[in-house]
Amino acid sequence: MKSLFLTLLITPLFFPGNAQRSAPDTVGTKMGPLIIQPIQHASLILTMPGLTIYADPSNADNYNGLTPPDIILITDIHGDHFDIKTIDAIKKAGTLLIVPQVVADKLPDADKGHLVVLKNGDQTTQSGISIHAIPMYNLPESPTAMHTKGRGNGYVLTIGGRLIYISGDTQGIPEMRSLKNIDVAFICMNLPYTMDIKEAADAVLAFKPRIVYPYHYRGNNGLSDINAFKTLVEGGDKNIEVRLRNWYPGK
Repeated sequence: MKSLFLTLLITPLFFPGNAQRSAPDTVGTKMGPLIIQPIQHASLILTMPGLTIYADPSNADNYNGLTPPDIILITDIHGDHFDIKTIDAIKKAGTLLIVPQVVADKLPDADKGHLVVLKNGDQTTQSGISIHAIPMYNLPESPTAMHTKGRGNGYVLTIGGRLIYISGDTQGIPEMRSLKNIDVAFICMNLPYTMDIKEAADAVLAFKPRIVYPYHYRGNNGLSDINAFKTLVEGGDKNIEVRLRNWYPGK
């Protein structure tokens, strides 16, 4: 079965104000279970035994009661990805920040001792996890685009033999379309900042992840139609499973 290695947990978790957080999923890896917890918009948490990774944390209240991060990944400079107040509130002593240079330039000196700066194409290994920075940008390329090539990072993490792709803010760029052997992908889709559901589906059908989560799907006109995205992807390739989760509790 295509979803054999991904099992939905049934333990409910809650945001403040009783807005329900999506239940986490579990992926089996050679290093043990990987827990995937949707948080909000661009933010998610990946948890392994003894290791917790936050991606693009924002709004510190979203993390009340959760395990503090060992690693924080930041994709870009925009406020829905890079929130210094939230980082200060949720980090612990020794939390490692993995960021592009534009983010590093904005961080306080106190964080410089726990910092890895990656440009597109760079790779680092931390706590047994390989982290590869890949491009994220708008098409057509332009110096005035909201996301210019080389500024921010998408990330491919290798965790116990599983490849996890976090797109950040991007369109269906060649670097995404040429990815190989991705087990789990988190794909943005919100106009006018990234791409629409048709472009996102077309890119996903090109690189064929086993599981794809639409995330970062709030745009100027509200939430993107992720059900239509699911229909496009699964209609184009029955071997790709689209997992719909709620990144906007209370909406």
